Amino acid sequence: MALGTFSGGASTAHLTPRPDKSLFAGNYLSIDGNDFNFTKQFLPEVYEKEVERFGNRSISGFLRMVGAEMPMASDEVVWAEQGRIHVAFDDCSLAANSDAATNKITFASSANQDYVNIGDTVIISKGGKTTKCYVQAKPSATTITAVPYKADQLMDAAAGGWDNTGATTGISLFVYGSEYGKGSKDVGNSINAKSEFYKNSPVIIRDKYSVNGSDTAQIGWVEVTTEIGTSGYLWYLKSEHEARIRFEDQLEMVMIEAEKAAHSFTADPGAGSNSFTVKGSEGMFAAIESRGLVYSDADFGGSHADDGLADFDKILQELDKQGAIEENMLFLNRGVSLAIDNMLAAQNSYGTGGTSYGVFDNSEDMALNLGFSGFRRGSYDFYKTDWKYLNDSTTRGLVKDVEGVFVPAGVSTVYDQILGKNIQRPFLHVRYRASEADDRRMKSWITGSVGGNYTSDEDAMNVHFLSERCLCVQGANNFILLKSGDGVIGDAD
Repeated sequence: MALGTFSGGASTAHLTPRPDKSLFAGNYLSIDGNDFNFTKQFLPEVYEKEVERFGNRSISGFLRMVGAEMPMASDEVVWAEQGRIHVAFDDCSLAANSDAATNKITFASSANQDYVNIGDTVIISKGGKTTKCYVQAKPSATTITAVPYKADQLMDAAAGGWDNTGATTGISLFVYGSEYGKGSKDVGNSINAKSEFYKNSPVIIRDKYSVNGSDTAQIGWVEVTTEIGTSGYLWYLKSEHEARIRFEDQLEMVMIEAEKAAHSFTADPGAGSNSFTVKGSEGMFAAIESRGLVYSDADFGGSHADDGLADFDKILQELDKQGAIEENMLFLNRGVSLAIDNMLAAQNSYGTGGTSYGVFDNSEDMALNLGFSGFRRGSYDFYKTDWKYLNDSTTRGLVKDVEGVFVPAGVSTVYDQILGKNIQRPFLHVRYRASEADDRRMKSWITGSVGGNYTSDEDAMNVHFLSERCLCVQGANNFILLKSGDGVIGDAD
């Protein structure tokens, strides 16, 4: 019996209604993502009958708001992000005073020196002092000779150099141009922007809901009519939705919290798993701490809103150094959210006007309906909301070390190693395993001897949930993680 689309647009084409109220796997209406629209439409009592003592307990929705989901077929996803187009280094050193006449600048590795050519003009900086130099020679694999335009020696303090008798480390250098003579024909090495390769592997996440045969009174029935006029019954478990909500929350939390294993260890087969090497995965927090920006003590001045604005502007200055993505989503705990409210209120609503709301189809009403408020500072638009995950006392609200996250809106262009081409993807998106034979985005199935399955001699019905997925954080240098601490911004590479 073919089953089409029911009224309201909810599709349950994978189900076959039974003419009588009988329990079979084929007419089981799973209250998961596949049948969610149908169950919300026709089974509101499942969600509304019981008073939720602790309010809406779901924390999912973050990734649905800022990301996307797309399939993958391999064991890992690999992408390349193009590096900076300008040549700059912050880890060089300057020779001691006895060798200063040679004006030797030493690079951390020989690979870095390849990006600086004879004839380049560079700015060298140390402790706020800058000197413009001409790259005269490359005497070794790790050094260049940079002659200052205003003096013979870089150590000449009077000419803007450094009065230092020992080796000077922590030298910054960037190429701002070049100078060649008449009739020149060779400009040294060809320079391509360095690409950084990143990869992540999916993890398998599982859960289940069980009900014994004696408690099948929990089963409910829905009578439906197909597009061809036939009718029948579908059945469901009234308590399954709690297990589904918990599992959906876990899917989101794993994508946020997952960590790659720093050492090799094996899972215990006694825990219900085959023996395998635990690899982990890179979640959003781990990606930001590794490749992004971390700002500590994000109270934005606490009781003094002017100090708060100064702290916020520090973040803007750091964003200027990165991709300068104009629209950003702010997911905050209650304390930081209120601090920003106080900060903006003290500025007589400065920055609250002129917000584009481009992320929300240029609709302020849509943003407000979704729980976001917008404000503008400098050239940036921000949309902030309270993130339940950081407030809930059974999740991050318990440990209170993470206070919020800045997530850039829009897409970035990367080179996909698997596809072999440049693609545009959201800065934050989920990849899940899928093939023609098996879609592992969100699976559910039934085992046991209850419900017409008879897969085992267990007097129970087990509803299993499984997903295999990982998170891709592209352009992590544009993300900011707000943590409790000492007010330091960590640099992104």
